[in-house]
Amino acid sequence: MSDPTHARRASSFGSQAAAYAEHRPDYPREAIEWGLSGVTGTPRRVLDLGAGTGKLTLGLVALGLDVTAVEPDPEMRAELAKVTPTATSLDGQAERIPLADASVDAVFAGQAFHWFDVQPSMTEIGRVLRPGGVLVPMWNYEDDSVPWVAEFSKLGRTGVSRAWTDGGQQPATHPLFEPFESRTFPHAQRRTAESLVETVATHSHLIIAELADRAAALAGICGFLASNPHTAAGEFDLPLRTWVFRASRI
Repeated sequence: MSDPTHARRASSFGSQAAAYAEHRPDYPREAIEWGLSGVTGTPRRVLDLGAGTGKLTLGLVALGLDVTAVEPDPEMRAELAKVTPTATSLDGQAERIPLADASVDAVFAGQAFHWFDVQPSMTEIGRVLRPGGVLVPMWNYEDDSVPWVAEFSKLGRTGVSRAWTDGGQQPATHPLFEPFESRTFPHAQRRTAESLVETVATHSHLIIAELADRAAALAGICGFLASNPHTAAGEFDLPLRTWVFRASRI
């Protein structure tokens, strides 16, 4: 990427790998199954690209799939290995995938595709996907149709990946793929005010922020959660929406 801040954010997560593994949400089974339903034939071999600590890998493994997880950060891979020991974990990245041509039926990317160099990555993904396979980027977002969540989201939103869900336009095109289609699925994560602050602290814009700026931002979020009746006492469900995109390999 030409933007140095974008590149710095993309490579920042390893320092927070344990917190990421503990506090980031998983993905709903229905969303994963919808992505897989775009595959021509029966999907068996799946790649989780930019797999992080295995939040999506775990959901793919639970479906009985043969899963390979590719992640460039060794600290993130170490956390992934703890939760998904049956998945094959490899060092690699979207622009250089360590797999053979046409070797997988689906490529998933959970909370990761916006960090990729899109056109070279889609060329490389197209290489490892068989014809009739499917590329499935997906993201969890706070459900800002809920009023208090909309207020909270303004405090913690990073904006990096929102281009995929704003404006109703095709987020990317490539000659190896059919146009993307998308769906959203309801989801939720059980949180307390304290654990939600920990979740927000794993966002890249706060990981790389100056200490004073990070502290001020998190203090503002703490203040909001302490004053909001939905989040002030005990556990609550944080409403989420899972956005799923899929494009078939031509």
